[in-house]
Amino acid sequence: MNKVDFGRTATDYSAHRAGFPSDFFARVALHGLGIRGQRLLDLGTGTGTLARGFALRGCCVTGLDPASSLLEKARELDHQAGVDVNYVGGHAEKTGLPAACFDVITAGQCWHWFDRQRAAAETFRLLRDGGAVLIAHFDWLPLPGSVVEATEALILAHNPQWPLAGGCGIHWRWFADLSTAGFIGLESFSFDVDQLYTHESWRGRIRASSQLSSRRKRWNDSMVNMQPCCLSVFQGNRSLFRIAFFR
Repeated sequence: MNKVDFGRTATDYSAHRAGFPSDFFARVALHGLGIRGQRLLDLGTGTGTLARGFALRGCCVTGLDPASSLLEKARELDHQAGVDVNYVGGHAEKTGLPAACFDVITAGQCWHWFDRQRAAAETFRLLRDGGAVLIAHFDWLPLPGSVVEATEALILAHNPQWPLAGGCGIHWRWFADLSTAGFIGLESFSFDVDQLYTHESWRGRIRASSQLSSRRKRWNDSMVNMQPCCLSVFQGNRSLFRIAFFR
């Protein structure tokens, strides 16, 4: 399991990381996921983006995450939204939850942080017969001339070993993880959306990356120096994100 602590950036995480859009929930509902009354477990729930979205649609949701500060933010946001999610501390690889007790298990924007083989096996154990797992991503696309491309260049200047640059939003390796754990009937699909950010919220979105938390002072200085570039890139561009699903 990767030792990444998003709890260190809980305030920026809750304020500036865009959650999955409503179209996401509508599309997965067509596949029988997130239907009212389903018992759903959201792994790596963070500030509860997926958990809250499914609770708003009538699911009985448990959210699991090792970072207590993120769960605290999730509860605050749930209170504002008027929903109730059962949040528990724990890890996806060994949840401590009873076997065969969930209809659906989700993992949004987090599968790559897990010990994937162990997380897939634990997911299989927790699902009832006929249950389904949903791995979802909401990834930015570093298209030429975009603010994402410029931002990735800045991140790499301070963290050359950062492994997540240049992504396309498709994570084909997850198929092997699920197949090895015993899942069948795998399928995936994706769609692109424009996600609007202000200058302030985009900087907050990047601060919410824990890979940069140890480089915070240098990062803040660089953002000041880069601001004219970001402004010019933002003037005519939105940030394009790709949403991908694996089940």
